[in-house]
Amino acid sequence: MAEPKARWRTVQVIVNGSAGQGHDDEVKRKLLDLFTRHGLQAEVTLAGSGEEMIATARRAREEGTDAVVAGGGDGTINAVASQLAGTRIPFGVLPLGTLNHFAKDLGIPLDLEQAVRTVAEGRLKAVDVGEVNGRIFLNNSSLGLYPDIVRDREMQQRRLGRGKWVAAAWATVAALRRYPFLAVRVKTEQTEKVRMTPFVFIGNNEYSMEGLSIGMRNTLDDGQLSLYIAQRPGRLGLLRFALRALFGRLAQARDFDVLLVENMEIETQHARLRVATDGEVCWMETPLRYRARKGALTVIVPPASERATQA
Repeated sequence: MAEPKARWRTVQVIVNGSAGQGHDDEVKRKLLDLFTRHGLQAEVTLAGSGEEMIATARRAREEGTDAVVAGGGDGTINAVASQLAGTRIPFGVLPLGTLNHFAKDLGIPLDLEQAVRTVAEGRLKAVDVGEVNGRIFLNNSSLGLYPDIVRDREMQQRRLGRGKWVAAAWATVAALRRYPFLAVRVKTEQTEKVRMTPFVFIGNNEYSMEGLSIGMRNTLDDGQLSLYIAQRPGRLGLLRFALRALFGRLAQARDFDVLLVENMEIETQHARLRVATDGEVCWMETPLRYRARKGALTVIVPPASERATQA
C-alpha cells in the first residue's frame, strides 16, 4: 500500500556552494521562490564544504526541522544523508550534480522545479544504506583501481588545472600503466574468497552489470549489498576491462565474481587502504567491515503514479 502524501511546512535545504560543482546566490533565490510557490517555508544554506553540509544537517536534525533537503551531486547527497540515516526525518533530493545516480534510481526528477514539487507533494519511502567502518554510502563503495583514479584525477585538477573529464582520462591511463592489483580476503556468512584483483565494487542493493544499463538498480530496499570482484586479467585484459566499463558492456559472468550478502569483512595486506564511498575517497583502517542497514533512510520520492522518466 502506498504511503500517505507528505505533510510538512518547514524544510532545511543544503546546497553545495563550493567551487566546481557549487551553486550561487541566484540558485538560492530560485529555490526560495520555488519552495514558497509550493507552500513550504525553506531555509537555504549554500555550504562551502562537506564539513559545513554535515554540520548544517546535524543542526537541522537536532532542532527538529520537518524535512531536510540536499542539493548537489551524489557526494553532497551522501554528506547530508549521513546525518539523517537511522532517524525518521524526511530527506529530499535536488539532483544538481553530474551523474545523480541515487536520484535516478529512485525516479526523482532531474528538472529542478519538478524535484522541488516532489519534495512538496511526494510520498515517503524507507530505503537502505550501506555502511563501511561506520561511514555510509547510498550508491556504492569500491577498492583498488577506482579510488586510485579518483585520487590522481583530483591531484591533476588541483595542480595542473585540468577539467574533470580530461583529468579522469589521464588518471585512468596512469592507473592502467601501473598495472595495479590488490590481494583481498572476503569473508561472509556463507563463504570466504581470496583473490588478486584490480577492482572490488560493493553496491547498496543489486546493480545491473549487463549491457547498457550498467550501474542501475531496480530496488533500494532489499536489505542487501552486492559484491563484485573483478577477475584478474593480464595487462591487455585490464585495458579491455576498462574499455568495457567505459562503454557499459561489463558482463557479470565474464568479468566478476558476484555475491549478494547482508554483511561482509574484507582483509588486505595493508593496514590502511583508500576506500571510495559515493565517489569520495578516504583512508580507512583494515579490515573493512561492510553491512546493509535496511530501511535506514526515509526519502521523499514521487507519488507512485508519477514515476519519473529519466533522460
